[in-house]
Amino acid sequence: MIAQLSFGQECSITVQGSVKDISSHETLEYANIYVKELQTGTVTDEEGNFKLENLCAGGYHFLISHIGCEAVDHYIIIERDTFLNIHLHHHLEMLDELIVHGHSEPVEGIKTNSVISANTIVDNSNKNLADILDDIQGVSSLKTGSNISKPIIHGLSGNRIVMQNNGLVQKGQQWGNDHSPEIDPFTANHIAVIKGASSLEYAANALGGVILIESGKIKEDPHLHGLVNYKLQSNGLGHTLNARLEKYSSWGAWRVSGSAKLSGDHKSPDYFLTNTGRREFNAAANYQNHFRKKLFLDAYYSVFYTELGVLRGAHISNLTDLKEAFLRDEPFLTKDHFSYAFESPKQQVIHHLVKVALEHQLKSGHTLTYKYGSQFNSRKEFDIRRANRSDIPALSLQLQNHIVETSFLADLEHGMRVKTGAKFDFTDNSNNPETGVLPLIPDYRSTVSSAFIIFKQVQNRFAYELGGRYNFETLEAITISRTPPREIERFNHIFHNYSFLAGVKANLFPSYKFNVEIGYSQRNPEINELYSNGLHQGVSGIEEGNPDLQAEKAMKLISTQYLNISDYLSLEATAYFQHFNNYIYLQLQDELRLTVRGAFPVFSYTSTKANLAGLDLMAKADVHHNFSLLFKYALVRGKDVINDLAITYLPSDNFTAAMTYAIKDGKKFKNNTIGLEGEYVFKQKHLEDEVISNGEEEIRIAPPNGYFLLHFKAATECQLKKSSLKFGFSIENMLNKSYRNYLNRHRYFADDTGIDIGWHITYVF
Repeated sequence: MIAQLSFGQECSITVQGSVKDISSHETLEYANIYVKELQTGTVTDEEGNFKLENLCAGGYHFLISHIGCEAVDHYIIIERDTFLNIHLHHHLEMLDELIVHGHSEPVEGIKTNSVISANTIVDNSNKNLADILDDIQGVSSLKTGSNISKPIIHGLSGNRIVMQNNGLVQKGQQWGNDHSPEIDPFTANHIAVIKGASSLEYAANALGGVILIESGKIKEDPHLHGLVNYKLQSNGLGHTLNARLEKYSSWGAWRVSGSAKLSGDHKSPDYFLTNTGRREFNAAANYQNHFRKKLFLDAYYSVFYTELGVLRGAHISNLTDLKEAFLRDEPFLTKDHFSYAFESPKQQVIHHLVKVALEHQLKSGHTLTYKYGSQFNSRKEFDIRRANRSDIPALSLQLQNHIVETSFLADLEHGMRVKTGAKFDFTDNSNNPETGVLPLIPDYRSTVSSAFIIFKQVQNRFAYELGGRYNFETLEAITISRTPPREIERFNHIFHNYSFLAGVKANLFPSYKFNVEIGYSQRNPEINELYSNGLHQGVSGIEEGNPDLQAEKAMKLISTQYLNISDYLSLEATAYFQHFNNYIYLQLQDELRLTVRGAFPVFSYTSTKANLAGLDLMAKADVHHNFSLLFKYALVRGKDVINDLAITYLPSDNFTAAMTYAIKDGKKFKNNTIGLEGEYVFKQKHLEDEVISNGEEEIRIAPPNGYFLLHFKAATECQLKKSSLKFGFSIENMLNKSYRNYLNRHRYFADDTGIDIGWHITYVF
């Protein structure tokens, strides 16, 4: 906000201001204020105030930064003496208010969430989405090898996590554990994770949470801006190149971006992980415009293309070798040299997304939004096949999706807000006959009609939230019978789902606040859980569906406590409990099955009553204005109530300690930081050994041992006249530790990656 104080003469204008924490409204001392056109700036005093004198009238780019904050860039036209109120996201790791589209919500929600900033996304643009989200408390990754991962939130993953990609629920083949989200993180201005029950605003099946990938509104700056980013990794000799351009003009605002990634075989501390390369090419375009000040148009298109190699040693041809593969230290078929080339087994995926949204401001505080979206997804998986047929995909799927939705938002009196909406979602997924094998999942069509309503109200120190959602879904599956004679079978399912939430947030004292949510959700069984039948080559296992599965029903209670002990020490604790009826999971069977495509373990979908409970702890200490410490601890437990067994594939207990030191700004180099992070992952001693039989003897596989990893990073920024150069250096697993992560499906065959040294340079203009 800008308040005009008095008229000044040309080149005698004074700009004053204050910098505050957007969450606590506390002033931030030693924040940097840099004016790009003048190549100079100042620093806020102990009360968070600053002053710039002798400015000429004109437009200026102000860059404001502070340790522990996401830097902000404002273009401001100065015509007279001016006072600026500037707000930064201080303690971003512990922020519970969500900032979307560049403005704060007038009425706070009860959302329990965390945010990944634009700078963090750029610094980690070589990684896929799930690996970037790993840094958020309560979020882990389910991996398949070194380059395929998908997020886990509070112990839940897959179809229980909803990806909201630039306003559309991401639609692809997300049913597979080896299917990474087809999203380029570089297209996002920020990424937010909503862990609470209020995720029902976006979808009914978000039992684990919602991930919001938002590109945001284009800044009202008439100059051409953009960035070019390059990153080099030592492990896999990976190259990442990103570029973005944007501009605001009278006929509309536009933004274009592109990414290219190339890497070869990754390496564990002792051997190469053969056939684990990656090629990826992505592009996105965004057009925005205001019409008559009451209509806002947002049109967006993106395309995502990737080829991924799958560890060659995870595909075994006979039962004897498979047993040995489980027990040996080094996987079969490991080559002693690096290569960018990869062959079958591999994956090839392309995803197109189109969105057109129109936002209509009816009157002050009342907004009506219309949205149409379309997505096309093509996935091919190549297996090792006989008679030179490896270039023919063993799985080939094409998905088309169309979404039409509308929503209404009204800010009412007495701090109340109402949001309601309706959506129609149609999906058509089909197998291409080119494979020559029976499909893993059948052709299917689904239609989903849904509606929701949410009430929010703020009264003094309390905020309340109440909401509900209804989904009606029809699912038609066209399958091939599992036993000879093979016949085409058709199945039709109808599901009615209900979801509810209630929450309260209290700011009892300036130093203490808490929120509590309770929610009830239902999730329909997905097509793979009902009708899978065959080899899922990406995870090296045979999967069998269960057509008798019923909808999951889950009740979740979650509470977060925030305590600011002083200006220098903050604590956060989140506890959650979730009870499931018909909890659906993939159960390892005690058999190994030999097929014409090799020998594989067998997994079957089943359901049970289950409980999940967990705790996330975080502490942030600003030891000095340029030195900070961060501590995080997370645990989650799951219990199959009926069979009195621990739920498998939940994250291990883990503890992280990180320190960041900011070196004093120089004349040219600013925002100089170095950081060290230690991460300890505990062994899951509460799990029983996995037992597999090859018909003659049993093979017992224990959960992997605990391990400690050490990481290092450093960054600096060189301010040029109207641009800047950012340099970064990092070392992951700097002790080159050999370890196996329980959440990596390839842990049966190989170690995880060893030391990885990275360099990146970013040019911002």
